[in-house]
Amino acid sequence: MAKEKENENNLMDKIVSLAKRRGFVFQSSEVYGGLNSCWDYGPIGVELKRNVKNAWWEAMVHRRNDIVGVDCAILMSPKVWEASGHLKNFTDPLVDCKECKKRWRQDKLTDPKHCPECNGELTEARNFNLMFKTFMGPVEDSSAVVYMRPETAQGIFVNFKNVQTSSRMKPPFGIAQVGKSFRNEITPGNFTFRTREFEQMEMEFFVKPGEDEQWYKYWVEERRKWYSQFGIKEENIRIREHAKNELAHYAKGCADVEYLYPWGWDELEGIANRTDFDLKTHQEHSGKDLSYFDDQTKEKYLPYVIEPAAGADRATLAFLLDAYDEEVKENGESRVVLHFHPKIAPIKVAILPLVKKDGLPDIAEKIESELREFYTTFYDESGSIGKRYARQDEIGTPFGVTIDYQTKDDDTVTLRFRDSMEQRRVSIKDLVSIIREEIKNYKRK
Repeated sequence: MAKEKENENNLMDKIVSLAKRRGFVFQSSEVYGGLNSCWDYGPIGVELKRNVKNAWWEAMVHRRNDIVGVDCAILMSPKVWEASGHLKNFTDPLVDCKECKKRWRQDKLTDPKHCPECNGELTEARNFNLMFKTFMGPVEDSSAVVYMRPETAQGIFVNFKNVQTSSRMKPPFGIAQVGKSFRNEITPGNFTFRTREFEQMEMEFFVKPGEDEQWYKYWVEERRKWYSQFGIKEENIRIREHAKNELAHYAKGCADVEYLYPWGWDELEGIANRTDFDLKTHQEHSGKDLSYFDDQTKEKYLPYVIEPAAGADRATLAFLLDAYDEEVKENGESRVVLHFHPKIAPIKVAILPLVKKDGLPDIAEKIESELREFYTTFYDESGSIGKRYARQDEIGTPFGVTIDYQTKDDDTVTLRFRDSMEQRRVSIKDLVSIIREEIKNYKRK
């Protein structure tokens, strides 16, 4: 057990170190000592996270004709959270250690009576609401209270009628959204896995009652396949159905897509059958009719909802962890490489002139300018070519283009492949199409 804990900490230490060194993730407000559980994405990390969100959006919206997107406000009427039950029920059981004074979520403790840190006695549990409260306007009183949204879903539900009418969508159809959410977590941790400010990728799929079971099963499998499609190893991902005593009060069924993090299996994404709870409660509290009328069958009903809800930060962390590899070469040297799927890799192509003279940088800059129209590129002429390859391997760049003296004679370059380290001589004019085909047909070995 101690050995497993050591390996877990060792891998996470390596990931955190790499993330800072190569510009993936920095501690927020680091110059002032940092702010607990808050993180900033650096130049490489922001590209990775953006690519993850784009891959999700492409799969959920752009490649389908039954899902549309929205971008709802973070601040909403407090009545929304009253209706949804967040003001009353969005709580965690909080306990304090009488000895070391640390706070814990009681439902996450194996021993609810004693502190896992010092074995001291714990206080009785009290409910702690996870929503961040603020004030709108110049006066800070109860009439000005608003909340930072703890999820993006409610913005979709209260806009159901607007979206359905304006886009003329008919069930089954979905509404997708990517956006920030905020939860005042008691015990955040594990790097970017559990934070107080995070980004969600959620979709609410509205279906006719009675058809919800088949759509629930469909979306569970569809979402599992998405992670595998972008490079997560099959052995590191699984589906876990919730037991009845785990289900939220509104849920008919729920399954987690779980990833094997260094600390064990944990939630990556949840898919829930929310029945008609959300539309019904907003209809009751607002007094507005949120039902759907089918012109063909003349039926009127409140749709059931299937919700795949993923965390952009958790997904980004999972892709980073799964891509990480330390390879030992035949000569005994080792290299750290991130085996990102090319579609989510922060940088697609590195442009590397062999030397900084004899006109090679000029040719390299011209090639980069042409490739930049199609792919994210990185130009590097500093250090030996081997060190430059190593730097690109550490950030997961799948392709490297080396410009050498032969390039001046025949307009060819060396195209290097990150995973295999194969080097292939290709024509400059064919670079765009070759890279496009390699990305299209990529399969992680």
